[in-house]
Amino acid sequence: MKRLFILLLLALSPFFTPSAIAKEDPIYTSFFSDKALSGYDTVAFFTQGKAVEGQSQFQTRYMDADWYFSSQAHLDAFLADPEKYVPQYGGYCAWAVGAKNTLAPGNPKHWSVHQGKLYLNYDASVRKQWLADRDALIQLADQRWPAVLN
Repeated sequence: MKRLFILLLLALSPFFTPSAIAKEDPIYTSFFSDKALSGYDTVAFFTQGKAVEGQSQFQTRYMDADWYFSSQAHLDAFLADPEKYVPQYGGYCAWAVGAKNTLAPGNPKHWSVHQGKLYLNYDASVRKQWLADRDALIQLADQRWPAVLN
C-alpha cells in the first residue's frame, strides 16, 4: 500500500513542492517490498556473527517495516529490545551517511558490528572505506542522522 501511495504522489508531483515528497522512510526497504534488511535476521548478526535469511513464519512489523527472523528465539529477542538490533541509520549505508551526508541502500551482506551496533554498507568496496575510517565516519553520521532523511 505504501508503494502505491508513493507512485500516486509521483504522478501528482507537478502539483507539489519538492520538499513535500522528498522525505525518506526511517528504515530502508526496497521500492517493491517493506522488508527491513532485505528479509535477513537482524538478531543473527549479533548472535551468529553472519547474515542469515529470515523466515516468513517469524516476522513482525516495526517502524513501518517488516522484520524477518530465523527463529522464534530471535523474534522474541527483537521484540524485547528492538533498538538493540535495528541497524544504525535505519539500514541505509553508514558510509554514505557519514562521508557524503546522503542516503544509499544498505546491503545486509556487507555489514559490521562495532561497539554493539549494527552498520550496513552498500557493497564490499564501500565497506572497506568504512572500516578504514569507521570511528570518524560514525561521529559524522551520528550528527547527520536523521536530518539526512529530509
